[in-house]
Amino acid sequence: MNKYEINPKHKDSFNSFVFNIKEYFYKNEHTIHKARNELKIITHNDIDTVVKSFKVPNIFNQFIYAFFRDSKAKKSFDYSLKIKDFTPEAIAFIEFHTFFLLKESYFISKKFDYDFTIREPLLDNNFSDKEDIFKAFARFTLELHNNNIFHNDYSPGNILIKKEADTYIFKIVDINRMKFFNLTQEDRAKNFSKLWASDEILTVMATEYKKHYTCDDNFISQVLYFSNQNKKIKNFKKRLKGQEVND
Repeated sequence: MNKYEINPKHKDSFNSFVFNIKEYFYKNEHTIHKARNELKIITHNDIDTVVKSFKVPNIFNQFIYAFFRDSKAKKSFDYSLKIKDFTPEAIAFIEFHTFFLLKESYFISKKFDYDFTIREPLLDNNFSDKEDIFKAFARFTLELHNNNIFHNDYSPGNILIKKEADTYIFKIVDINRMKFFNLTQEDRAKNFSKLWASDEILTVMATEYKKHYTCDDNFISQVLYFSNQNKKIKNFKKRLKGQEVND
């Protein structure tokens, strides 16, 4: 038994690909990320796709996802359609069930040909146009927030950037944990916290954001506060595990 949905725009050309995704995935060796989940680039009908294979959940969650909650693959597909201007184009999702329990699941999207993620200018002091990138990123973040979008994992690796002439195009990925609501000033400030950016960089971002958003004078200090709180919590957890901490 399987559960699936294909973007109507791609239904004719990707129907067979979706139903046979396990075979395509296991034969392909172009892995671009492998941790809890695995991502591969697979070309089909001259279209480069990114296929995300989600880890098989534990037995309890297999039951929960089968009957009570949408799977991560389905959320990724649904959310991509909902915020299609902000994320790579969704093609399909498919779930495979055994005895009604969720086992393998996949989300398929078009590959976005980005030049770098936000991580590179955050870490490289010699990265060209750093300040312009950070200001453009702040305006992109404001656009997300003004559309009631809160990315729960708004971290450097999930923010893709493509440079075109003198402008930057941003896309967000790993979106299955998103929330949609009318964001307060505090919510907006908190959404910068997982970038693991320096106070100096965050001040550039928050200052640009504030130019286009009506808020009180505490916004910049709120951004810095939530970022430093997140760093303290993450570093505390690393110390408990005996791992090296980062500033």
